[in-house]
Amino acid sequence: MRAETRHQLKQDRFRGATIDAAEKTVHWSVEHKNKLFAAAVVALIVAAGAAGIWYYLTQQDEKASADLSRAVRTLDTPLRPSGMPPQPENPSFASLNERATEARKQFQVIVDKYPHTRSGEIARYFLGLTASQLGDYAAAERDLGTLASSYNDDLAALAKFALAAVYRNTNRNKQAIDIYVKLIEKPTHSVGRVTAQLELATAYQSDKQPLEAKRIYEQIQKENPASEAAQLASAKLQELK
Repeated sequence: MRAETRHQLKQDRFRGATIDAAEKTVHWSVEHKNKLFAAAVVALIVAAGAAGIWYYLTQQDEKASADLSRAVRTLDTPLRPSGMPPQPENPSFASLNERATEARKQFQVIVDKYPHTRSGEIARYFLGLTASQLGDYAAAERDLGTLASSYNDDLAALAKFALAAVYRNTNRNKQAIDIYVKLIEKPTHSVGRVTAQLELATAYQSDKQPLEAKRIYEQIQKENPASEAAQLASAKLQELK
């Protein structure tokens, strides 16, 4: 058989198979057109729903961000000297507790209204901080513990760092030490290795483990020569003598 003839047969077989497959596909599509149409509609609804959810969450986060800024400003409002009356034109608070109480109310509103936004998560962090400032350690532990498992590593690290302080304030130094050790092993932008090391050394001191504290301070000096952290570690080592 000549090459041209073989080539033509191959083309005919390929064309026949292609047409046969196309006919079967058309036949299947005709039989299932209602199902195909329904599937397309569902796909469009899902796509539109996803876009709608994204737009909604973006809008919510913008509102939450504005409220968060106001709440943080409240937390930064200055304290007025004892005996000085409040001045409407210059906002101030009479005490740390008064300021923390007002800020906590604002953070709580954000958490309640915008629970699924980034700003809502940050507000929960501040909610835990203000609860700790007010001595409500149970509430602080609840809010910070929730964030400690956040998908956002930086926010989770901040929550763990604050949670360790709560443990120390409630005589649970071992739990605080465990957190600091983990933060040292996995530092983040928000809680660096040196920051966690300094707190770990302080926790060891509080836990009557001066040798462990000394080891950490010396490690800081070795790893961070000619730094402020090394100077602080040196001063702490002098206290241990």
